[in-house]
Amino acid sequence: MKDYLVRVIAKSGSVRGLACVTTGLVEDICKRHGTLPTASAALGRALTAGTLMGAMLKTGQRTALRFEGNGPLKKIIVEADSDGTVRGYVGNPEVNLQRADGALDVAGALGRAGFLTIAKDLGMKEPYRGTVQLYSSEIAQDLALYLVESEQIPSAVGLAEFVEPTGVVSAAGGFLIQAVPPVDPDIVEELMARIQELPPLSELLHDGKSPEQILELLFAGIPFDVLEKRELGFACSCSRERIERVLISMGRKELTSLREEQHGAEVTCEFCGERYGFNEADLVQLIAAMAEGVAQA
Repeated sequence: MKDYLVRVIAKSGSVRGLACVTTGLVEDICKRHGTLPTASAALGRALTAGTLMGAMLKTGQRTALRFEGNGPLKKIIVEADSDGTVRGYVGNPEVNLQRADGALDVAGALGRAGFLTIAKDLGMKEPYRGTVQLYSSEIAQDLALYLVESEQIPSAVGLAEFVEPTGVVSAAGGFLIQAVPPVDPDIVEELMARIQELPPLSELLHDGKSPEQILELLFAGIPFDVLEKRELGFACSCSRERIERVLISMGRKELTSLREEQHGAEVTCEFCGERYGFNEADLVQLIAAMAEGVAQA
């Protein structure tokens, strides 16, 4: 099954829902970073969360999720675009904690104390940012809390993955259900009960349930319309030009030091691992471009 997302809305207009399968992109990104099972589970949930958040943006917009905790994982960074592309990484990929029952300990890996910050590039002068404290560090509950506290939208979030003993991510995906103002309390109560009765999401995904089938289970008895179906995948936004701008932002003194002491520089993209090399001549050109920019200003 290809990775894709489906977005629906109840015919009454009182609730909207999104569900997605992200198995391929999660496995791809985890392979790129060499994550161990618990790090894979944490990164997978965050990537699915970013995918769901990105799907609610308008064309050309982007969102970034940053989970920072006091656990060995340290942080999870995810970026998602409105077109269904996503990327991300963890601070420490070599984390493989387990709970007493043998389940992967995502909360312990991220840490119980920390923050979730979500930024949205909406094409304005400055991106919108909101921050909440980590509530459970299980990713899904923290995202739901953010949506309620920072955006005042009653929401339910489900994120899950299935990591094989070999470390391969064989299933990943999630859902997001939101009440649409004016909120209908009866519909909200019915959906919350439905979510409680739902089999574990990891089992549904591992059994091959599609986004449509997951939404049908959630919206059983509630008529809805399908608004959109989109493919999902990994894509990085890095480029040599963007890395050049990063180097220029370091300042003339730092670039001069790199040229004189290291005779060049190599920058590795944290999202995809692509390496960009700059020799002495490249750094001289960047320093000259900085001087020209200052003169023009």
